[in-house]
Amino acid sequence: MRSCSQTLPRTLRRIGLWMLTGGAAAMFIASCTPPENREMIVERPGDAGKLRLPMKDSLRISLTTEPPTLDWHKGSDTVSNQILCNIMEGLMQYDLSDPQLRLKPGLAAKIESRDSARIWVITLRDDVEWSDGVKLTPQHVIDGWKRLLSKETAADSSYFLYPIKNAREYNRGAKDWKDVGVTISGENQITVELTQSMSYFPFVLTHHSTFPIRLDLVEKFGNRWTDPQNIVTLGPYRLTVWQHDKLVVLSRNENYYGAKHGDKPQIQFIVARIIPEQSTELSLFAAAQLDSVHGLPSVELKRLRPTPEYREVPRLGTYYYGFNIHKAPMDRKLFRQAIARAVDRQQIIKLLGGGEAPITDWLPFGMIGYEADRGLSFNPELARELVRKAGYKKPEDVPKIEISFNTRDDHQRIAENVQAQLKTNLGIRVELKNEEWKVYLTSLKTDPAQIFRMGWQADYPDPHTFMSLLLSFSENNYPRWKNTAYDELVLKAASLIDMNERLKLYSEAKQILLEDEVPVLPLYSSVNQILVSGRVENYPLNAMEIFAYKGARLK
Repeated sequence: MRSCSQTLPRTLRRIGLWMLTGGAAAMFIASCTPPENREMIVERPGDAGKLRLPMKDSLRISLTTEPPTLDWHKGSDTVSNQILCNIMEGLMQYDLSDPQLRLKPGLAAKIESRDSARIWVITLRDDVEWSDGVKLTPQHVIDGWKRLLSKETAADSSYFLYPIKNAREYNRGAKDWKDVGVTISGENQITVELTQSMSYFPFVLTHHSTFPIRLDLVEKFGNRWTDPQNIVTLGPYRLTVWQHDKLVVLSRNENYYGAKHGDKPQIQFIVARIIPEQSTELSLFAAAQLDSVHGLPSVELKRLRPTPEYREVPRLGTYYYGFNIHKAPMDRKLFRQAIARAVDRQQIIKLLGGGEAPITDWLPFGMIGYEADRGLSFNPELARELVRKAGYKKPEDVPKIEISFNTRDDHQRIAENVQAQLKTNLGIRVELKNEEWKVYLTSLKTDPAQIFRMGWQADYPDPHTFMSLLLSFSENNYPRWKNTAYDELVLKAASLIDMNERLKLYSEAKQILLEDEVPVLPLYSSVNQILVSGRVENYPLNAMEIFAYKGARLK
């Protein structure tokens, strides 16, 4: 697709008024309008009328795809979270001004541990209201946790709360809710009893899957409870417009509790345009119609790096290929080991050229517990021997393999590189398949290809966020791999207070995961390349990739 700057007349690049009505976009030239007076007009849902969005009060960002869901108990992807972390907030939150991302109180005023971090007492703030003015109560928190753990919700992240006593059993239908270790212990207090000690439990309470819920509205509106006219939230912004596959608009929540504590959002509106094409994102940024673009195409980095708008931020994220261990030939662990030995990660890093770090470990570079020498390194000769040991005497004996990935330029380039490497190093046939993000997520849950692209961004800065991903009961375990010894090591590590002791057990678990069984192939530790307009101050840049905009300002 050609960029906007190539397809539009020069005068159209100076857009002063941009109107979106009925899902169709019409552009109007207003070259004599001063930039501070330019605005966008959008239709609000139902009969709410038009919404005027002044440029001087609107941060304009892009989403790479339609958010699969804004139901925070069901979402598990980064696109949905980019909206959720602005319209909702957790009991605890990260201090984004702190390079170490230490925790600070969120909806909870404080959280205290007892009995060697097995019992946790959460005290809610007494001045938090939902966006409709209803006071937040401990019951809203418990309702959210019960909904997350309910089998009917089918939440990908239900395992986040499994450390709570009998929570997993409740999720499986083996216990009643009254048996789960969560009780209201005071007017604004909740006591949580865990199965075992868990020093990092407060980190879990930052995640969107643990957010409170208003069951009265879920029951009233059913699947439409997340529509702009129905949704009620607790964060610094409210969902005001959601034109599917086109636009999401957030407006400042005047009931946000943070405003009473010096934490009032400075920007009135967040305008998120859904733009799958990276070339279009860059053209709109160049035309001053976007204030930020992240996840830049690698082919453009050489040109963009010298610009004053360029930012590069290491991420606590792992880019990996998963193996469907139930489809031949990936059902043979020796063959999976062969694939891991046949891929030269340095080729991929050179291809991307963006500061990524090649890894054979499951943990990303920069995460505590990262081991540079853990995993299987590139060795094509040994890879060919492993293929023969797996039972395939000749390359043509190997069944045809499919690599699937969601539509994105760099995912395509990486898949093509791996395809070429497997042909060169193993002589095997590989086909590529790409799908739009929502369709791709469904495919991963129903019928993944033999090899599929995925990534995991840390939910909290602790190794357990990665190690728990491949537990037998994890809904995000797309390879559908189960190993009892791995489960026991990871769960035991989670119960220990001493970090050094925890890391020893995680290292043993990673040997099973990355060297013996190999259901996943880590490729590199991520870096986020971002363009940020000079008119934006304090744009959220952090290793957790939390795009919470309440602290940003516009000049």
